[in-house]
Amino acid sequence: MIATWFHGMVEAGKLPLFSFFIGMIIGFVFIRISARLIRAQVRWWPGNVKPSGLHIHHVVFGVVFMLLGGVAGLTIPTEVVSWSAFAAFVFGVGSALVLDEFALILHLDDVYWHEKGRTSIDAVFAAVAVTGLLVLGVRPVFIEDVISMRDEGLPALAGIGLGLFSLGLAVLTLLKGKIWTGMIGLFIPLLLFVGAIRLARPGSPWARWRYRGDSKRRKAKRDKAKWREIRIRRPIIRAKIRLQELLAGRFEPPPH
Repeated sequence: MIATWFHGMVEAGKLPLFSFFIGMIIGFVFIRISARLIRAQVRWWPGNVKPSGLHIHHVVFGVVFMLLGGVAGLTIPTEVVSWSAFAAFVFGVGSALVLDEFALILHLDDVYWHEKGRTSIDAVFAAVAVTGLLVLGVRPVFIEDVISMRDEGLPALAGIGLGLFSLGLAVLTLLKGKIWTGMIGLFIPLLLFVGAIRLARPGSPWARWRYRGDSKRRKAKRDKAKWREIRIRRPIIRAKIRLQELLAGRFEPPPH
C-alpha cells in the first residue's frame, strides 16, 4: 500500500511538495528540541552559536537553507525527481527555521520564549496545515472555481468571477478576526460562508467598524460577540496553548 501511494505521489508530480512538507516538520521538531535543550542548559548539547559573542539566531541558518534549496530547485531539471525532492526538503527545513522565529522578524526583538513568541508557533502550524492540504490534493477554492468552470465548458471569466467572490469571503472572514477559518476556508469553501456570516471577534477590524455605537442592534452584537469569545473561544484557545507548550515548551507570561 505504501509503495502504491508513493508511486502515485511521484506520478502526480507531488514528491517535491511532499518532501518540502516533511522537511518543514523535521526542521521544526529538531529546532524546538534544540531550543528546549539549550533552555534547560543540558551540558552535552552544543548550545547557541555565538562566534565572538554574537548570537546567531537559527533564522539566519533558515535563510541560508532556503537559498540553497530554492536555487537548487530552480537549476535542477524537473525530470530529475529525486534531486528536485531533496532540494524541496532543504527548502522545507529552512522554512521551518525561519518560521520558528517569525515573531522575532515581526517584532524585531528576541521574544522567542515570551508570550509574543506564540506567533511563531501559529505561523508554523498554519504553514503545515496549508501544505498538508496541498499534499492531499485539496486545491485552493479560487483555483478550483476556475478549473471547474473550464471543465463544464463555461467562460473562464465566470470562473475568475466566482474565484474573486470566494477570495472576498476569505477577506471578510479574516477581517472578522477568524484567521484559521479564513485560511482553511481557502480550501474548504463551506468555512468561508460560515466565517463570513457569523459575528466578528471582539477587537477585530470588522467589530471596530460595525459594532461601535449606542444603537440597540450594535450593542447586542457587541455583547454577543464578547459572550462567544469568553464562553466558546477562550476554552479552545487554552487547549491550543496547551498543545503549543507541549510541542514547543512553556512561554513566559507577559509582565504585569
